[in-house]
Amino acid sequence: MRIVGRYAESELVEGCKNEDPRLQRALYEQYNRLMYAVCLRYADNSDDAQDILQEGFIRVFRKVGTFRGQGSFEGWIRRIMVHTAIEHYRRNSRFMMVDVDEARDVKLDADALTSMSRDEIINLVNQMPVGYRTVFNLYAIEGYTHQEISVTLNISVGTSKSQLSRAKKILQDKIDNLNRRAIQG
Repeated sequence: MRIVGRYAESELVEGCKNEDPRLQRALYEQYNRLMYAVCLRYADNSDDAQDILQEGFIRVFRKVGTFRGQGSFEGWIRRIMVHTAIEHYRRNSRFMMVDVDEARDVKLDADALTSMSRDEIINLVNQMPVGYRTVFNLYAIEGYTHQEISVTLNISVGTSKSQLSRAKKILQDKIDNLNRRAIQG
């Protein structure tokens, strides 16, 4: 039995299934910061992330009856937040279509990444254009395949691969610029 805050996870789930406001609030308080960070990775700004978070929790409370206890409850909530963010993205922007032939196989310098803090890396990722950032997050953070990304975002597999390649290139360029400034400064 997993304890989440003051309540067992199973107690939170059952309380939310029964629409108990006290346990709904406890669930929200337990997971809102972690899920806000997930939403922020897909949003253009903190206001959009907050909107995605609120919409995501509404879905969590509506769908909690479908949680079967298989796997992590936190992971289940996270998937809802990611899908909510993707739907928000679809409603509010156009995906940049890029020919797969333009994509280059860009490798990130692992040594440069290990010398950076988690917050520094997240900050660099958040500076990318939303299309690149979305594919990068789905692939590198969430572990989606290009096939899953293509279905999720309604794009071709080639576009997914191209967007990831370009995202890696942007990230590598940003890391190189930071390193140059550190050496000069």
